[in-house]
Amino acid sequence: MCIHYTYRTVPVFLKNKFIEVTIDLPQDNYQFSRFDWSGKIIDFKYRGIPITTSEKPFQKDNDPFGKGFYNEFGIQDALGFYEAPIGGWFHKIGVGLLKKDSEQYDFQKSYKIKPALFKTSHTSTKMISSCKAQMSNGYAYVLTKQIVLEADGFKISYQLHNTGSKVIETNEYCHNFLNLVDAAINNRYRLEFPFILEPSRFSEITNPKRLVAISGPNITIPKGLKNTVFMSNLSGSKSVNAKWLLQDSVKKISISEHGDFLTSQLNLWAEPHVMSPELFVAIHIEPNETFCWERRFSVHQL
Repeated sequence: MCIHYTYRTVPVFLKNKFIEVTIDLPQDNYQFSRFDWSGKIIDFKYRGIPITTSEKPFQKDNDPFGKGFYNEFGIQDALGFYEAPIGGWFHKIGVGLLKKDSEQYDFQKSYKIKPALFKTSHTSTKMISSCKAQMSNGYAYVLTKQIVLEADGFKISYQLHNTGSKVIETNEYCHNFLNLVDAAINNRYRLEFPFILEPSRFSEITNPKRLVAISGPNITIPKGLKNTVFMSNLSGSKSVNAKWLLQDSVKKISISEHGDFLTSQLNLWAEPHVMSPELFVAIHIEPNETFCWERRFSVHQL
């Protein structure tokens, strides 16, 4: 169950000469229990060219699925879940308190929500969103997210302050629902990482009919996707630079993400219409301490 507001407002539009970013406010459209409500980037265009898509091919604005650059905290273990009793409440950072109804956390389940307190402000090129959580089981926090346009893309800056009495131990990633120029995911795409990929070291590989090819630091799709592809722990648990680059050889365009942190957890999820490389940042925050990190997304013409 999810609480839905009864009104809608106009999305926030950030725009400069080449970049257009559309952001839903916390109370608008997606209000489910998985993805962070603050700074919900739903669309990104470069020189009018669409760069992002949605999790499902024919998705409505208020469906319980991701889109654009939605991000998530604690996909495997939401904050305080195992300390909460059945019927009690636990934190989903960027959303609010979720009601525990079983012994196992499931990120795909829709939980009953007590929303956190959200505030936003913006200019034509910058948006700031804050999310303040109430104390529950010794956990509380303030999340501040700033989205700033740059000449060739945008930057997301995160600040997570621990206002509770317990250590916050979690992670965060941006799902990156990518589809350059609204084209099918096929041999026009090449995904590159800053290290040599060793499939034998991956934690999980779902690659039906071997539609995805791996060579050196590159992943390609020679014949196009027809089924879901998922690969986890692409670095084999090694700490590597948080970076990937996706190129479209037909439209001669590329997009990259570069985090200001090292990561030992990188995943790839893809469907016939979408490709999602994911860079996880590990988060450890003592009480009354703050953790900051950044993600920079850049687009270039080849």
